Amino acid sequence: MIELEGLTKRFGTKTAVDHLSFQVRPGVVTGFLGPNGAGKSTTMRMMLDLDIPTSGTVRIDGKHYRDLPEPMKYIGALLEAKAMHGGRTAYNNLRCLAQSNRIPERRVAEVLDLVGLSAVAKKKPKGFSMGMGQRLGIAAALLGDPQILMFDEPVNGLDPEGIHWIRNLMKALAAEGRTIFVSSHLMSEMALTADHLIVIGQGRLLADTSMADFIHANSRSYVRLRSPQREQLRDALHRGGAKVTEADDGALEVDGATTEEVGELAARHGVVLHELSAQRASLEEAFMRMTAASVEYHAHGTAAPGWGADASRGV
Repeated sequence: MIELEGLTKRFGTKTAVDHLSFQVRPGVVTGFLGPNGAGKSTTMRMMLDLDIPTSGTVRIDGKHYRDLPEPMKYIGALLEAKAMHGGRTAYNNLRCLAQSNRIPERRVAEVLDLVGLSAVAKKKPKGFSMGMGQRLGIAAALLGDPQILMFDEPVNGLDPEGIHWIRNLMKALAAEGRTIFVSSHLMSEMALTADHLIVIGQGRLLADTSMADFIHANSRSYVRLRSPQREQLRDALHRGGAKVTEADDGALEVDGATTEEVGELAARHGVVLHELSAQRASLEEAFMRMTAASVEYHAHGTAAPGWGADASRGV
């Protein structure tokens, strides 16, 4: 388990992390979300004593990271895949890490095989693609067979097969009872991977909840209907007390009711339905709604610099 209590980090007058408290529990994949500049990377660095908190504490299985004997056996982390020594082979990079934590050398071959890099074990990572570098970083995180794993943007540079692999790996490790903490900006992938969410904005905790509850609390869910008897359907819905709005394409949208309730109402009134579907927001939509007031960097407009109307006139 990872425990944060009142964690704060200031850089001069800038507060990057502001009294942050939460727990990352075993047995689930916990997603760590926040806009750019929210303090996610600083928080993860403080977990590993790479940055020292201004105040507050982080404990890994009840201890500070610096007090862990052979820490790779407790927690494995991927923060920067390119942190490997470019002049050593992939195998020797991992062997050095294993020796520093008294991990048997046989484990090096095991994790290289697990991440699909056995064929390039004797090659130097300075020639690796981004995806291969990610796989080597994941191998390093897994080296000590730890109960806690922390990944920052683990799918960067991975092809579809690699993304599918790391997603299933994290789920399988969580199913074994391990603590999995993963940060990513790729919302579609996080929606498929995480069970629980920690969301921060401007260094403060915004949400600590399940994936399902987060989407439900920060989005609109409704039933979408299309019918050749639209006016009859609208009247029936109004008489039934439903809140009905009309979409741009002429479909009807009903809030506060289930598809079963709406379908049964239409059947009672003899209305033919061409569409009856539940509409739920995506994680991305819920995230954008939740963090709208916490976004530090905003883009304005859609045209590239120099390609606006004035540029086209040569002004």
